[in-house]
Amino acid sequence: MKTKDSKVSYKSSDLTSVLVEHFGKSLNLARIKFISLFICALCKVQVVCFEKLACGFENSCDSNSSLRRIQRFMADYKLDKDLIAKLIFALLPHDPPYSIAMDRTNRKFGETNINILLLAIVYKGVAFPIIFKLMPKRGNSHTKERIEIVNHYIRLFGKQTIQYLVADREFVGEHWIDYLNFNRIEYHIRIRDNFRVTNPKTGKRFKATWLFSDLKLNETRFLHSIYNIHNQLCYLSASKIKNKEGKPEFQIIVSFCKPEIAQKIYKERRQIETAFRAKKTSGFNLEDTHLTDIERIEN
Repeated sequence: MKTKDSKVSYKSSDLTSVLVEHFGKSLNLARIKFISLFICALCKVQVVCFEKLACGFENSCDSNSSLRRIQRFMADYKLDKDLIAKLIFALLPHDPPYSIAMDRTNRKFGETNINILLLAIVYKGVAFPIIFKLMPKRGNSHTKERIEIVNHYIRLFGKQTIQYLVADREFVGEHWIDYLNFNRIEYHIRIRDNFRVTNPKTGKRFKATWLFSDLKLNETRFLHSIYNIHNQLCYLSASKIKNKEGKPEFQIIVSFCKPEIAQKIYKERRQIETAFRAKKTSGFNLEDTHLTDIERIEN
């Protein structure tokens, strides 16, 4: 019985057909074939070092020719990231709405600090990066940057494709929560333990942890009342968990609605950390490209 050949060259041909279907009106065939070879080589060698990628190209050219082709692509071609986002979105195996996770990480490429703000679609324990922004700085993201990346997603796919937005403690602030509330984007965002909240009925202000001070380890609770946080009305829920050092801490979540599911939905955010690790030393070693130019790193 003849078995199916699983060589990368066959996979490259199959992938080319998929890419032609999505990119055929925007990219020429030679460019599409190169991207297909690049992706298959990336899966084969599992690092983004150009020299190693060139050796993984399954074509008739020698590795030096493939290396020059990679270098020219990175230096001269501006890849349309929206095309890539639409491809990923189209290949997802079920229909929206989706949970989307937002996160940020700092990386250092040579002497250049790069701040990566990322929006990913979470599906069955995997976070698929869909929209990202690279900035030559360190530190937290700004509200404007967060709003821009969510608006970018909405322009491409529509607000109706967002089921929930989940994010960590960095992603709070009056204008940011106001934007989410105004646009009725359902969210579940963790806040710091020392955050102060206000009871809108009594005007009393206190630490959010005070509302959950009697929680036992691994216990979860949500509140039916709305509280004021940064002058914005939100629902609150919390659980008592162990942190990375094994010490108990509160995990307090603010939500647009449905606080009863907030703790469960928030767990999906962790998958975006896995996506970040896949770009770093436990994955594709993105820094091994030795690139410092933002546009080339984005490619």
